[in-house]
Amino acid sequence: MGLWRIALWGGAGLLLLLPAIAMQFTTEVRWGGEDFLAFAALLLVACGLFEIVTRRSTRRSARTTAGGAILIAFLLVWAELAVGILH
Repeated sequence: MGLWRIALWGGAGLLLLLPAIAMQFTTEVRWGGEDFLAFAALLLVACGLFEIVTRRSTRRSARTTAGGAILIAFLLVWAELAVGILH
């Protein structure tokens, strides 16, 4: 397993742990099981897509462009689910 894959999936795991840790210290973060499932699904799809792109593409510019598009799509879906920015 390459170092970038460890960083990608490890970073996703750490992102998923952040709300759980924050819930221990503040009442401002109140996530339920469905919130964690939705976030885990978003991370799984985004990281999986990025891994597919990096395996199939040999050009760095294509990887960077696809990674940026995946990141923007991830952030838009996350923001929409959180507060409904597109309404």
